[in-house]
Amino acid sequence: MPIDILLPAHTAVSIIAILIGIPVVAGLLRGRDRPALTAVFLAAAFITSASGFLFPFFQLLPSHVIGAIALLVLAVTVPARRRWPRIHAAGLVASLYLLSFVGIAQAFAKIPALNAIAPGHADWPFQAAQVFVLMLFVGLGIVALRRVARPSLA
Repeated sequence: MPIDILLPAHTAVSIIAILIGIPVVAGLLRGRDRPALTAVFLAAAFITSASGFLFPFFQLLPSHVIGAIALLVLAVTVPARRRWPRIHAAGLVASLYLLSFVGIAQAFAKIPALNAIAPGHADWPFQAAQVFVLMLFVGLGIVALRRVARPSLA
């Protein structure tokens, strides 16, 4: 696929996945199941993580590691839906976090104002943003796990 098609498609699906993931995780926090929206989120998260490997590369990059982790999380999350709802919920939150993590990295790399204050990943504004988002998602994950129904042992 030509890069001039792949890049905007990958970016659009990434943004869509994040935007759909927000109400999915919000539903978890309220103890509500949203199966159709969750399915769309998981599909978009898979597409964005898998399509990242279609870009030309000559060495393993941090984005490839995050993409591989995201695909592994999805591989556990999808089949856990019915039998292990807490694993499913944790996977949904983790998937949205990983998409957000990459989104923040891309924002600092591509948005001139953010790049000006933190041109590298070692700069404190970038690290502070990532730590804040990590703590936010850890908190969201804890709340989601408390709200998810426990599976029956029958």
